[in-house]
Amino acid sequence: MPKPPREFPNPLFKRWLEEWRDQAGERGRFRLQRTYERALSSLLKYPLPLHSGREARILQYFGEHICRQLDEQLEKHRHAQEDLVAPTTSGSGQEDGPPSNRDVLASDVPFLPAPFSTKPDQLQGQQLKKTKSVSHRRARGYFPAQRSGACAVLVALYQDSTNPHTRGYLTKSELQRAAQPLCDKSFFLAGPGSKITAWSAVSTLIRKELVLKTNIPARYSLTESGLTLAKELSSLGKLPLSQDNDLSHPATGTEEPLVDSEGDDGRVSGQDTSPAERSGEPRPEVFKPQFTFHPGHFDVVLCVDFIETTGGPTSRKRDLVNELERNGVPFSIRKLHVGDFLWVARERNSAGQLLTAQELVLDYVVERKRMPDLCGSIIDGRFHEQKFRLRQCGISHIIYLVEDSGSVQHLSLPEKTLQQAITNTQVVDGFFVKRTCDIRESAAYLTIMTRQLTKLYGDKTLLSCTKEELERERPLQPRNDSCVLLTFAEFNEGAVKNKPQTVNEVFARQLMQISGISGEKAAAILEQYKTPASLLAAYATCRTAQEKEQLLSGIKCGKLQRNLGPALSKTLAQLYCTPGPLL
Repeated sequence: MPKPPREFPNPLFKRWLEEWRDQAGERGRFRLQRTYERALSSLLKYPLPLHSGREARILQYFGEHICRQLDEQLEKHRHAQEDLVAPTTSGSGQEDGPPSNRDVLASDVPFLPAPFSTKPDQLQGQQLKKTKSVSHRRARGYFPAQRSGACAVLVALYQDSTNPHTRGYLTKSELQRAAQPLCDKSFFLAGPGSKITAWSAVSTLIRKELVLKTNIPARYSLTESGLTLAKELSSLGKLPLSQDNDLSHPATGTEEPLVDSEGDDGRVSGQDTSPAERSGEPRPEVFKPQFTFHPGHFDVVLCVDFIETTGGPTSRKRDLVNELERNGVPFSIRKLHVGDFLWVARERNSAGQLLTAQELVLDYVVERKRMPDLCGSIIDGRFHEQKFRLRQCGISHIIYLVEDSGSVQHLSLPEKTLQQAITNTQVVDGFFVKRTCDIRESAAYLTIMTRQLTKLYGDKTLLSCTKEELERERPLQPRNDSCVLLTFAEFNEGAVKNKPQTVNEVFARQLMQISGISGEKAAAILEQYKTPASLLAAYATCRTAQEKEQLLSGIKCGKLQRNLGPALSKTLAQLYCTPGPLL
């Protein structure tokens, strides 16, 4: 039989460290939050009970401050126990005086052995202590500070629940945008010297069973206790917007239109309602950027995937970096989930120094392939998969950089096959193909692109958006004086290779496994039939087998809007309509 899980020997210390860690995060004291987190991690590894904070001094990351704090909390806990239960030790043979720290731990957590005999009346007294202690802790409750991350999340979810058109939940990006005006800290970017944002409060709310997280991608909603607390927080009054809110540009102080926190329709404060709104008809959503970059207040920076600087022989590891440095290109090495190079507009302060702050992804991405890499990707199937992910990443201008370095005579595929694959990438997929001779010429091309994009975007106003908003706003682009761009966090998170896939994405991959179905043709099919179920439903309405075979033949594909054709339509009908195995 499997052994029962080992019971943790220091539950009080663990609980207090977790509370102090969460409180520090809510107050924006991220260094202190990190200190408590490291101490908690060290405590969880220690297998023996600790009788006082002073004894914990032997553990890593337990300094004098934390140990003294634990002793003070332990003393308060002991006094609270004494206040709740009258002393019963007089005349029992025990010495007068306060119990030890171990006694306090034993009275609060029943599985710790007490250092004295457990008579029936003592057990009853200990159980009474435990029950009243728990009820006392519950009476104190959890009440986040105003304009903290936890408060903002609860109020944002409550405001959404009062919307008659609510879906009953918010996604992560929706919740971040709804909660940001209600919080003094950023939900998107960590402060200087920290990796934690206001979003970290959500884990606390989930652990305290105030917020429920379901589904993949995640959906957030209030529990019953969370709804009660959110109502109380919301009833305290309309939360004023902070002066350093992200809705105002830090360099210029120019404010974007503020959202009325009492409204449930996303309307700008003071805006008159239209006849359609008064009649209750659905209205198109108003685009409101989370932050804005004005001309002269950002720099264009080249982002290089770290694989491009670490792969290959040691002598070539830094060749690209050295060339970029020699050409004076501002660049940043980081992990990119799609593409090898892209450009971001990065905010800077009034002194012109670069900050670790907001970043917007420009509408250009580069996938670099040396001929051996191209050959290998075709053989193992990554060639089509990478191109599909590039088309889905939210960037319009995709550049396929082919480095013709080395000989192709000793590769596994003939040169004609490789050249045909490159041609198909340009003609069929619509990517811009750039050929270079070696890594130096590739660096020179990236240098020219960086300078051109600096000129192209330098006089524009850049507006941040989510991927859903970008798809909705893209028909309005290009604009002469402004453009809508994804934040780097939104772009890179949405491009994770192994993230959970939607039915629509799996259906697209399934279609592309059929010979003759390119990504372009698969996308055209998906425009009319989002899922296999919708396609099967369409086949079910067909009266004859011939009608099924011709169902998809008229779908328009590609820039030339050519028909999918009867051959592919028949193949798809056989695949999805044949009940048994295909012969």
